[in-house]
Amino acid sequence: MTDMAGPSEPANRRPTRVKLDAVTAAAVDLAREAALASSGTHAVGEHLGVIAEADRVVTHLFDCTHPGYRGWRWNVTLVRAARAKVPTVNEVALMPGEDALLAPSWVPWSERISAEDVTPGMLMPTPAEDERLEPGYTGGDRAADRDPAEAAQTRAVVAELGLGRERVLSAYGRGETAERWLAGDGGPHNQMTKQAPGPCVTCGYFIRLEGSLGTIFGVCANEMSPSDGTVVAVDHGCGAHSDVTVDDHAADRSAPIWDTISVSEGSLFD
Repeated sequence: MTDMAGPSEPANRRPTRVKLDAVTAAAVDLAREAALASSGTHAVGEHLGVIAEADRVVTHLFDCTHPGYRGWRWNVTLVRAARAKVPTVNEVALMPGEDALLAPSWVPWSERISAEDVTPGMLMPTPAEDERLEPGYTGGDRAADRDPAEAAQTRAVVAELGLGRERVLSAYGRGETAERWLAGDGGPHNQMTKQAPGPCVTCGYFIRLEGSLGTIFGVCANEMSPSDGTVVAVDHGCGAHSDVTVDDHAADRSAPIWDTISVSEGSLFD
């Protein structure tokens, strides 16, 4: 039986190198005219060379001299039909070179927005699959405080009537929140706490949070404290602790360098 299949190709065969077409490579003026027609304010600079793309297909490279496009190049591709004596313009494009000035990588809006960007009238959408949240009918971290049968009945009623919060913090959300608050200004690892007379948990202005976060955090209610109205850790502290008395502020003061308070002898009404 005769084998009709052709000879197999060598596994290490190198790709055939494209021969540079002399006619299209020499048409620098034609390529420059095409680049100038498309450049507008992006000026066309010196000719940087040619690249053989395929048979009778050549790309001419020109420098872009616009200051905002440093390192960019005008790519003008010329083609020549078989037996044709004059090439034609196939494509003109402005492309970045190896050292081109490029814009930063695009970051999705949801990843680059921060709390400081939420201003009056602005809406901050919550992802539908946000792992920090769970359905409100689960009861969140307070679900374990209820009788299982009672909790199940409550969830059924809430779901049927559409009452309560639609979503609440999940265990992951509470853990992430605790880490962020502990690392913030209201946490224990800062200079304010190191020099405080006592921790917040022993302060009369300390109001605990509810739920599992209440074991670690509360809110400061002292208007004289820099933490007033903010969340603080139980082991945070500041100089406005409720146990600080007036005597703690008293100290011997040296005599003034220039006394502007004393008056001369005699009555002020003489």
